[in-house]
Amino acid sequence: MKSILVFVLFSGIVCWMMFSPVYRHVLIVRQAVLQQEVDYLLEVGASGAYGYIDNGMLTASKDRLRQFGLKPEDIVFRVSSTSGADASDAADPLPRGTGLRLEAEYPYEDLLRIDQLIGFDKPQKGAKLHAFGIRMSEYVR
Repeated sequence: MKSILVFVLFSGIVCWMMFSPVYRHVLIVRQAVLQQEVDYLLEVGASGAYGYIDNGMLTASKDRLRQFGLKPEDIVFRVSSTSGADASDAADPLPRGTGLRLEAEYPYEDLLRIDQLIGFDKPQKGAKLHAFGIRMSEYVR
């Protein structure tokens, strides 16, 4: 009986050690992809040709993120500027020197559920991956 109990406990620990890193890698890759997309949108949006990030750019971004397994409907973008001006208006781009700020959020989607088996707390309900960036506009009127 003692050996069966040791086997069950040991096999549970081995399973957790085998599968937990996989979920953590998925989480790390999602965070990296989200941050990379924010950086790319800021690079394009703050360039001298644009000076804004509009809904078309965000929709294209969500389509690119879909290729990495993220659900487009769960991705939340927030675009703002340091001056308070509308940073998503193509008719009135941000002038050079104004900061263009972009935030992206995506839920964890129970990726860390397996950690509960050994006593780790899962992220709070509503907790999300968060990527952030700010870049000065280079648009000249």
